Amino acid sequence: MNYLSLSPEQLEDELERVKKEYEAKRSLGLKLDMSRGRPSKLQSDLTEALLTAVSANEDCISDDGVDCRNYGFPKGIMELRRIFAPIMGADPENVAACGNSTLNLMYDCLCDAMLFGYPESPRPWGREDKVKFICPVPGYDRHFGVTEALGIEMVNVDMTPDGPDMDAVEELVKDPAVKGIWCVPRYSNPDGYIYSDETVDRLASMKCAAPDFRIFWDNAYAIHDLYDDGKPLKNVLEAAAKAGNPDRPLVFFSTSKITYAGAGVGFFAGSKNSVDNFMKRVGVRTIGYDKLNQLRHARYFRSTQAVLDHMKKHAELLRPKFETVCDVLEKELGHTGTARWNKPRGGYFVGLNVMEGTAAETYRLAKEAGVTLTKVGATYPYGRDPHDSSIRISPSAVTEDELRAAIGILCVCARLAALNKLISDGKNS
Repeated sequence: MNYLSLSPEQLEDELERVKKEYEAKRSLGLKLDMSRGRPSKLQSDLTEALLTAVSANEDCISDDGVDCRNYGFPKGIMELRRIFAPIMGADPENVAACGNSTLNLMYDCLCDAMLFGYPESPRPWGREDKVKFICPVPGYDRHFGVTEALGIEMVNVDMTPDGPDMDAVEELVKDPAVKGIWCVPRYSNPDGYIYSDETVDRLASMKCAAPDFRIFWDNAYAIHDLYDDGKPLKNVLEAAAKAGNPDRPLVFFSTSKITYAGAGVGFFAGSKNSVDNFMKRVGVRTIGYDKLNQLRHARYFRSTQAVLDHMKKHAELLRPKFETVCDVLEKELGHTGTARWNKPRGGYFVGLNVMEGTAAETYRLAKEAGVTLTKVGATYPYGRDPHDSSIRISPSAVTEDELRAAIGILCVCARLAALNKLISDGKNS
């Protein structure tokens, strides 16, 4: 039944029924953690051969003669850069293979901007009166954590199925204090959207008052398709170069959800100027990243096509889980008129929007019933969802049976919170 069309008496009757359903769910004693997008054990098991891809002294020399046991080559081994450069849409010469974390690379790039600025910066960002960053919402909490930690003011812009609201973005960049934008352009976190060609072109070509405006292009899910019909993403590096802004995009990618989360390889790419500037700072921070791990990855995959083939194995494990989430949401919430959600074709999350003003209560009820979700507000800067409606579902780490039970509990909680709000609003009207 559609809750929005019920009479006050019918709402009260439905509330009592859903309360009993909730208590029955809570009595099951579940304890499931769905707070982060962690790969499952079965996904990690796919890459077992990586552990022995380099196993003897004679294996430690890269194809171009680099002894990966020793210092040097902070840009990473070419053997691996050649494999992943096509995925990033870059020339291997303009790709750096780094450590295990792109979050670390993004943090470093922002710290460098604050301390030194970019080559065209009038001054280091840290010496500006104010620095602002555009944050498409809902978005990735760790991006927002980086900018907040550095004292950069975050400005919300709504996400659409084609990417951030570009009319709003183009208006904001007229302010010289606006220095950049966070982007997860393919299977955005959490809604699973893919930026349209028009959005990529507008980002690449828009006129910015800040001469050193940067797009932090975190293409974390570039090849994380669930189905074979994945929509391609326009190459932002090519678009920016064509528009006369080659240094604007800073591109990040990692194998964290391809091989081992926390033990993969992070990559940075950009224009030649951007990579040269990046490497100038890297050369101060380290004499070289973990080249043995880079070599393991190169020897395990051997080619770009092998990486893409490997991701099909991940899709086989993840696809049923995403379908389970959407099936249960449709069955349990579709009729109520109080929630909406996306049906992503890839990525790691399902974005659920419950009735405005009820997400925090839904989260609390779910946690009391044994299901821990991403904290409400995390998908917005400063942890504040102005609508109190966004819930991020992370299906990957649990089994399908656990997932079905968890989403069932989540739906009961969302219905209970919605009914309580509808009744309260009716009494206060």
